[in-house]
Amino acid sequence: MNVLANTLKGLYDVSGVEVGQHFYWQIGGFQVHGQVLITSWVVIAILLGSAAIAVRDPQTIPSGGQNFFEYVLEFIRDVSKTQIGEEYGPWVPFIGTMFLFIFVSNWSGALLPWKIIQLPHGELAAPTNDINTTVALALLTSVAYFYAGLAKKGLGYFGKYIQPTPILLPINILEDFTKPLSLSFRLFGNILADELVVVVLVSLVPSVVPIPVMFLGLFTSGIQALIFATLAAAYIGESMEGHH
Repeated sequence: MNVLANTLKGLYDVSGVEVGQHFYWQIGGFQVHGQVLITSWVVIAILLGSAAIAVRDPQTIPSGGQNFFEYVLEFIRDVSKTQIGEEYGPWVPFIGTMFLFIFVSNWSGALLPWKIIQLPHGELAAPTNDINTTVALALLTSVAYFYAGLAKKGLGYFGKYIQPTPILLPINILEDFTKPLSLSFRLFGNILADELVVVVLVSLVPSVVPIPVMFLGLFTSGIQALIFATLAAAYIGESMEGHH
């Protein structure tokens, strides 16, 4: 219990980590990062608008935009099936939502001119540039793989913590509660570092040098979205199979 309490306390402390200034809103007695909500709503609007366009006039033989979206769906299905197995079907929407939200969020930090929008405090940036967003996504993944294991095996799911020997119980418990930490810090650190590198290079050499770095940032942003979605699917598949 002490390990669980310390891990949860660590996640709560992480939520207070700040890099730079922030624009806060007071909602129901809670203080939230206003700029993160704004950019998250923009990303969600982009995704919903794209989905509406994709299903507006479906054709038996896809072409153009429909063909692109079907390719994306097949890609997400392949990732889910590879990591989860034959029971991947119900988890495609979850894995797809994670991948697309993170992918568009990461790319929005490089492609959308957030900096021209002035706020009383702080500045707009990619939602995944905030530790609170990445921790929330990681905790959703944790809830998903616990649910997957319990839904398939019931309380027998917890038997995995004493396999192959009860001596490993503390390590197995710690492993499950460190997964969200690694997921959140990996995504947050990479996106933050990418944006900081671009800002520094633009301030030093504003004309040519930052352009290749920005293209590299787009590539790594897409890779980070794929890594997060793949690991989320792998954790779900692992909990359903009951082995490490």
